[in-house]
Amino acid sequence: MSATHPIVNIAAYKFVSFDDTAERRAPFQAKCAELALKGTILLSPEGINLFLAGTRESIDSFLAWLRADPRFADLVVKESYSDEQPFNRMLVRLKREIITMNHPLIKPELGRAPVVEAATLKRWLDQGHDDAGKPVVMVDTRNAFEVDVGTFVNTIDYRIEKFSEFPAVIEAHRSELADKTVVTFCTGGIRCEKAAIHMHNVGFDSVYQLDGGILKYFEEVGGAHYTGDCFVFDKRTALNPQLEATEAAQCYACRAVVTPREQLSPSYVPGKSCPHCAMAEA
Repeated sequence: MSATHPIVNIAAYKFVSFDDTAERRAPFQAKCAELALKGTILLSPEGINLFLAGTRESIDSFLAWLRADPRFADLVVKESYSDEQPFNRMLVRLKREIITMNHPLIKPELGRAPVVEAATLKRWLDQGHDDAGKPVVMVDTRNAFEVDVGTFVNTIDYRIEKFSEFPAVIEAHRSELADKTVVTFCTGGIRCEKAAIHMHNVGFDSVYQLDGGILKYFEEVGGAHYTGDCFVFDKRTALNPQLEATEAAQCYACRAVVTPREQLSPSYVPGKSCPHCAMAEA
């Protein structure tokens, strides 16, 4: 981190049995307040999911505190940097699932889906097949508006509006994924991990999750085989393959991401409307 980018942004999750979430909420709130952190932490019986931002010292202090709990000692974090705090407030929320699939709770600590690391995936995509010679199919597990900001080349995009639609969509398209190696991916790894586990549970035998999601892929190999940027759920809106904030903005009326060119439109009124709204109403 350089002196010109004083804010450290972290994204992390871990699926692990976490049955004392109610008791732990207050300590999480107190620690974040003490360190002046902002963002969101989700606590669930199936694990933890967090997006936080603060100074280097505060982030490091928080991670040391969190990893003192043996359940989170090996928590893997994705980092990026910004000039300003991208979150408005600090929330610690209790949830039934840390990413909602509306499915019986999956317990990845009892057996995770296989992972493919960024460098290996790039090599597979370079050569056009996996190491066994099977064609590789990329399946985007994110919502449609996120995919529109950027995704891997030749990705299967099922235009889902919320992650809970994923099981039904995959079942409906089972035949087109047969005899292929499927790689599920998402922003930071949480959705694609749960998606890959579900696919294994319903009988797919060659499914991998992209370890650490798009953000880790950008961090380790850049933007190879990827077109566009990666949507993020904070005021930065989107990051490019160099993990830098772009000039894109999100419309709070329709949730669409508005490009710098689209922001020149008279239909774009920050916080109220955008060209995508106008098209939907036409």
